[in-house]
Amino acid sequence: MVINNIDKGKTFDWGKTSENYAKYRDIYPKEFYDYILNLDLCKSRQKVLDIGTGTGVLPRNMYKFGAEWIGTDIEEKQIEQAKRLAKEAGMDIEFFASKAEAVSFPDNTFDVITACQCIWYFDHDITSLGFSNMLKQGGKFLILYMGWLPFEDPIAGKSEELILKYNPDWSGCGDKIHPVWVPDQYLKYFDLISQNEFRVDIPFSRESWHGRMRACRGVEASMTPSELEAWDKEHMTMLNKCAAENFNVMHYVSIAELQVKK
Repeated sequence: MVINNIDKGKTFDWGKTSENYAKYRDIYPKEFYDYILNLDLCKSRQKVLDIGTGTGVLPRNMYKFGAEWIGTDIEEKQIEQAKRLAKEAGMDIEFFASKAEAVSFPDNTFDVITACQCIWYFDHDITSLGFSNMLKQGGKFLILYMGWLPFEDPIAGKSEELILKYNPDWSGCGDKIHPVWVPDQYLKYFDLISQNEFRVDIPFSRESWHGRMRACRGVEASMTPSELEAWDKEHMTMLNKCAAENFNVMHYVSIAELQVKK
């Protein structure tokens, strides 16, 4: 993929990191899912479409609450991993590969549409109308995000420094607690009902944090093989020197709840 306002237009390919994404990026804490459930969303008798599902983290973790899930992602290898993990867990979830802009279901199909860690990849002029049409009257659109805090957490900060050393065009750095982005196009078709941010500490081992970092857009999805090899060695050396075997990394969650206009 190439998106002009992301990584200065540098190419990235989620398919290159799908195996590590499946292994290391299923990290949302209980508080994340509890927040969604407390909105009375993604529960029994609801039909939910997860756009940009990746390896199906959101549908798979919320499957037990009884909603009927469909997940889509632009990258076929991500969808392959999502299907594998759901099948291994005995979950009946439909996954298919598609651009967000091309996802099409009849009007009034879904109770909820979710977009987790992916809102900045869409063509909002297209998806804002498409999502509103696919939702039932009173349907909800959830924009979900969780990020680490590099200026507060030393391990996160050092990891970012090493990514930027090998990939200076990476624009996924320097995060601070802030409301998740709600592009203006959606406000034509949706009302912003609620928006909230809260802190969470996420546990990692050295291996799992290394895997989490490797599976981010700025590393395995976009580095050359030689850059990735050098980053791997230097990042593990840093972790062995600076981190305990098990540690927490400071994160925050940011969620916006939108409702189709009446």
